[in-house]
Amino acid sequence: MDYRKEYERWLASDIVDEKTKEELRAIAGDEKEIEGRFSKMLDFGTAGLRGIMCAGLFGMNVYTVRYATQGLADLVNRSPADGKSGVTISHDSRNNSKLFAREAAGVLAANGIHVYFFEDLRPTPELSFALRRTNSLAGINVTASHNPKEYNGYKVYWSDGAQLPPEHASQVAASMRSSDIFDDVRTMDFEEALDKGLITILGSETDEEYMSCVLAQSVSNESVKNAPDFKVVFTPLHGTGYILVPEVLTRLGVKNIIPVPEQMIIDGDFPTVASPNPDNIGTFKLAVELAKKHGANLIIGTDPDGDRCGAVVRNGDEFIMLTDNQIGCLILDYLITAKREAGVLTPKDAAVKSVVSTPMANVICAKNDVDMVEVLTGFKYIGEKIKEWEANGEHAFLFGFEESNGYLAGTYARDKDAIVASMLLCEMACYYSAKGLTLYQVLQEMYKKYGFFKEEVVSIQFSGFDANEKMAAVMKELRANPPASLGFEINRIRDYDSGEIRDMASGEISSTGLPASNMLFYELADGSNAIIRPSGTEPKVKLYIMAQGPDDASSDKALEAIKAGLLDVVKP
Repeated sequence: MDYRKEYERWLASDIVDEKTKEELRAIAGDEKEIEGRFSKMLDFGTAGLRGIMCAGLFGMNVYTVRYATQGLADLVNRSPADGKSGVTISHDSRNNSKLFAREAAGVLAANGIHVYFFEDLRPTPELSFALRRTNSLAGINVTASHNPKEYNGYKVYWSDGAQLPPEHASQVAASMRSSDIFDDVRTMDFEEALDKGLITILGSETDEEYMSCVLAQSVSNESVKNAPDFKVVFTPLHGTGYILVPEVLTRLGVKNIIPVPEQMIIDGDFPTVASPNPDNIGTFKLAVELAKKHGANLIIGTDPDGDRCGAVVRNGDEFIMLTDNQIGCLILDYLITAKREAGVLTPKDAAVKSVVSTPMANVICAKNDVDMVEVLTGFKYIGEKIKEWEANGEHAFLFGFEESNGYLAGTYARDKDAIVASMLLCEMACYYSAKGLTLYQVLQEMYKKYGFFKEEVVSIQFSGFDANEKMAAVMKELRANPPASLGFEINRIRDYDSGEIRDMASGEISSTGLPASNMLFYELADGSNAIIRPSGTEPKVKLYIMAQGPDDASSDKALEAIKAGLLDVVKP
């Protein structure tokens, strides 16, 4: 692509607004910046779009949003309806999210596709729920999840409520490549589409149905009623959880919900945090201060689009951040325990987790005679298992989670849900409080029962507009010349791209049994695992360390050894 020619085309276009042109004129003397914005288009994948908000082909702006939506409209209009029609749209609290959502609605309406549009910001899992309720063929949520304020994104869902399947994402991307960003995009003003009856507004009636489904996942709300003094501090991090999480907890019976007032304010600049990520202890600074002041034992935080949930727990005078894997294991073990006590755990109940999530969950399931199924990274694969089991009756979905703070109980949604995770964390805390235990103490007991597991994710950032090419080169070299050890000798290498598992001693080859994915999984001699996977949304390679040992100190030592080995072979 001739980036300079494309830049000049935007400046000369009658379609591009004057404010965008002013932004582009301001970079006229910066050739590298122009090249970065116009040498290629934002990639459209199974996660949709995500990028920094700026003018140009490589930025999130009204023109790239319209362009992607035209590609989606083409897919919707040529797909078998199977009794479904329309697209449901929601958005989060980020700057321009509502604007982008309205622009997407206008493109769909101009293509003859009915739109169900949430009246205001809503959590991602409610979008997953609502598109099935409206019998839509697809859904869009405008969000960049937990990314910094400069970013925005565009998540696309299909009729089953899960994120867009790879084959459909490829079709949208192909439509975009074969069309023009200006000439081939049909648009309509949002208000005009509304007046013509092409847009239906969704409001509180959908919230009520969604919350009813969330509350149905409660196993022991009597535990909450029996803990009137239980206190929880909550922060939505300026995002979509600000109404529904407190409302669900109140309906569950929680009497003392202490919101972080500064972070209950909807603000796409996220002024109280460096990044609105509930997996970062710094994000909870204000919440910890409140917990100390009010004597709360639990802090819960949700990210801007309400699909990821983080937690901080008290241990004496300390407040300790739970890892995403620890939260997943706590909830999984609680659901098994509480359901068994209530007599509602069935032989068909099964859990699902991603292959990069802690093997501690596998041990929990094995020791409780519950099946565990592993899938590739991405919650859409958990959603696929739910759909598959509903069709064939092989299992009943108990719980699903993935590393990166994503959790789901129930089948009402097909994506991770911070609202149901928040509810289960509070219910679980009350349940164990009646037994004289804090969640931190429960976790320590679980380590003694199931083994000592430690996990860490290290992200190696790649810079430059050729970052993807650099990451591809790293993965190619690792496949061509695999390391002999990563802190410990490597027993087997699972290459999810080729679908092969190679035994390093015998040379025997077997199948991963999963779809292709650009990921290398190393099974180590001490029983630990190491994983290398390029991110699908950001220019970085993720290193997953899953260490285990006979005691806490041994697992810590193993983790550090594996990390050193990974950092030695993966360099930007």
